[in-house]
Amino acid sequence: MSTMPDTTLSPTLARFRDAIAQAASSRTPLTLRGGGTKDFYGRAPAANATVLDTREWSGIVDYDCAELVITARSGTPLVEIEAALAEHKQMLAFEPPHFAVDGRRATVGGAFASGLSGPRRQSVGALRDFVLGAVVMDGRGDMLNFGGQVMKNVAGYDVSRLMAGALGTLGLVVQVSLKVLPMPFCDATLRFAMAQAEAIDTLNRWGGQPLPIAASAWIDGALWVRLSGADAAVRAAVTKLGGERVDEAEATTFWRDLREQSHAFFARALQGGLPLWRIALPPATPPLALGHASADEQFVEWGGGQRWWIDTANTPAAAIRDAATKAGGHATLFRNGDRTSNIFTPVAAPLMAVHKRLKDSFDPHGIFNPGRLHADF
Repeated sequence: MSTMPDTTLSPTLARFRDAIAQAASSRTPLTLRGGGTKDFYGRAPAANATVLDTREWSGIVDYDCAELVITARSGTPLVEIEAALAEHKQMLAFEPPHFAVDGRRATVGGAFASGLSGPRRQSVGALRDFVLGAVVMDGRGDMLNFGGQVMKNVAGYDVSRLMAGALGTLGLVVQVSLKVLPMPFCDATLRFAMAQAEAIDTLNRWGGQPLPIAASAWIDGALWVRLSGADAAVRAAVTKLGGERVDEAEATTFWRDLREQSHAFFARALQGGLPLWRIALPPATPPLALGHASADEQFVEWGGGQRWWIDTANTPAAAIRDAATKAGGHATLFRNGDRTSNIFTPVAAPLMAVHKRLKDSFDPHGIFNPGRLHADF
């Protein structure tokens, strides 16, 4: 970690620092926000918070397509980054969701803070796995530089990855460096008619074979499998697995709608204001019984490792989390529901003590997004 002197601050960063100093002095919470497309995620922001908008701090700082690394300011729209990468046939392989009708609203800082990943998470890893470094402004207004812009610089206690998914509770992310990957030469999507239990078993059998499976999803009695890679490998897998070959346009729409939660399954929760739960489980876990719902009312992805469930009966959160814990996983209230209670699985006291020490180190006045992760954090 290194601290950058104040003389390096631009007028925009100086304004950010002044806003932090004022908030620290008055003990007024700060809501760190880019395009606001992830505002629904986590606990509700403090009612008396002042919004610190990061969108004016925008732009790609460096992009080395040969080294597969891009560095951008936190307010940079995701679409701008994705367009720059596409020119060189590269991509953010973890497929960060935008969650915005207006694509320019979603920023790389918001993606970093939320830590969310899309369908390819199954095969390539999560957003934090692609974080090489970050520049953060802490609660004292100091600029802290973690990690680097090449893989060999990332070693030891990796604070930049710790902050990925922290919902801005540890500091204002100013800049982030991400590893990128080449786009696959070939894509194909197959569809199979089967029940959820069979789909989970099938995916776990295929997971032990050298198949180019990039993503998978089960919904409404159908298993969708996305194959990506070299043309020969994809063609061989299509022949081996069989199933129905999905039209390219339909497949593109399906995986996009899954990533953006615009699929009809998620629309039901959004339009009805129904609690949407994300349940992380060991991939081979059989269909989970939740409340009164049947297994067919769930959406399964990531090879069985992630289950989505819409709670139509106001099931107690403790019962849902108990079912997930007994199956070796955990549950998050992803959308809607009571956002003043525990959104994420409560943390054990010893671990929470560690979290609070980290919070105190980076945010001694407790001004950054207080309560977004946990009520007393």
